[in-house]
Order: sequence, then structure tokens, then C-alpha cells
Amino acid sequence: MLDALIQEFLDGLAARRSAHTVKSYGSDLSQLAQSLDGEFDLTTERLRAYLRKYGTSPVTRARKLSALRTFVKFLKATGRLTSDPTEPLDAPIQRKKLPKALSQLQASDLLDQPDGGASPLRDRALLELMYAAGLRAAETVGLNAHEVDFKERAVMVRGKGNKQRMSLFGQACAEALEAYMRHERVQPRSGAPLFTNKWGQRITTRTVQNVVKRWATRAGLPPETSPHTLRHSFATHLLDGGADLKSVQQLLGHESLATTQVYTHISIERLKKTVQQAHPRSKGV
Repeated sequence: MLDALIQEFLDGLAARRSAHTVKSYGSDLSQLAQSLDGEFDLTTERLRAYLRKYGTSPVTRARKLSALRTFVKFLKATGRLTSDPTEPLDAPIQRKKLPKALSQLQASDLLDQPDGGASPLRDRALLELMYAAGLRAAETVGLNAHEVDFKERAVMVRGKGNKQRMSLFGQACAEALEAYMRHERVQPRSGAPLFTNKWGQRITTRTVQNVVKRWATRAGLPPETSPHTLRHSFATHLLDGGADLKSVQQLLGHESLATTQVYTHISIERLKKTVQQAHPRSKGV
């Protein structure tokens, strides 16, 4: 019975969450069924024993507890459970690692350097757009040419779970995109991908990663600079410039405001460093 309920839950989840999430939840709940010998016996104690056995690290335990809670929520909504056995279960305390962000000077060093490589106009347009609009690598790869509105300087993005959002870009990005599309974009073999390779195929996330790494190395940036670094920098620099958190959340496509709030800590840390370096009575700030 438990296996059938898990499959029903995963089938419903597939309609609104990414394939990666469904696969992850399926793996966790398969271990749950194994732990309970396939019995529909979701008591707090048995769930705690499952987490002890399979939650071998704080990160893994937190993920499995999240899967459990989502599954239990489904069971309650469909009348299979009347109470929540996961309520007494505590998530492990995890220290959140703050995302790395470039300084505004570093971002300028990256984007203002001379063109290079086999597809310089494409690579520049790609980097400008990722930084200007806060795009993930997969979102950048998935863009189609008709989803860019030059009049409004807006781009329609398909994010996680295939959810759509609109993000904006500025003059420098618009000029880079127009130059690429006018002089270097290879006509697609099929569909209408914005960024293509020399064969007219949609580029891959590996290509995006390689472009960022190559340009970052030339600019003398830290070796860990990645596509996500540009997204983090986008959010941090908006907040540094006075943007409100809710607007940044919308531009990033975060479901929860709490996810976006991590960037406020980065901004505060930067402000502290500025004060410590510049203010004559900053000791202890």
C-alpha cells in the first residue's frame, strides 16, 4: 500500500516540480518504504528511526525530512492521514554558506575586457545577460530569441519547475545582444534558441560554464567564479544599490523570500567592511 501511495504522490509532484526534484523525492521515499517494510505505519518513532538510519549527514537528513513532510502533507490533503507525525521531528541545524559574489569592480573587470575566443560577441552577450538579469546557466541556455523584448529591455525566463518570470536588462546588455544577433548568431537548425554554437545548435550549460571560466581567468578573478557567481552578484549589487528585497525575489524567481534574504547578509558584511576601512571611529563595528 505504501509503495502505491508514494507513486501516486510522485505522479502528482511531476506536474509542478522539476524532474530532478521528483527523482530525489522518489529515492528518499523508496528508502522510507524499505525502512517500514512497505507498511503504511507512519508513526513519529518509525520516521525518526528512518532518519537516523538514512540521514547520515545534516544536509541529507534535512533533505529527507523535507521529502517526508511534503509526502505527509499530500497524505493529509487526500484524507489518508488526520495528523502530522513529522511535527515533533527537528531539522538539523545547518550553517548556511553565503554565496560568493563579485565586487562591482570585479564585475566591470569581467565585462569590460576585450573580446576573445571563437565566438566573442556571443560570449559577451551571454555574460552581460546573465549578470544583468540574474539568470541561471540552464535558464540562459533555454532562452529563445523571441523571448527577448528589446523595446522593453525585458526577457521572459523559464526557471525551476518550468515557472516563468520576467527579468530586465540595461543598455550595455541590449547593445551586446544586438551586436551578437546581427553579426555572429548562427541560424538555428531547429527551434529558435537565442544562443547557438557554430553548427546552429542550442548551446549547453557546459559551454556557459566554460565561457565564464575563460573570461574570469583572463580578468584575474577568483578561480571559483562560476555562472552562479554572476547571479549572486546581480542580487547583491541590486541590494547594495537600494533595491527592495521583494523586487529582488521576483527578479530571481525565488518562491520563498527567505531564500532571497541570504543576500542581505552579504550586503551587510560589505557595509561593515566599508565602515571599518573608512570611518575614523569604526573599531568594534
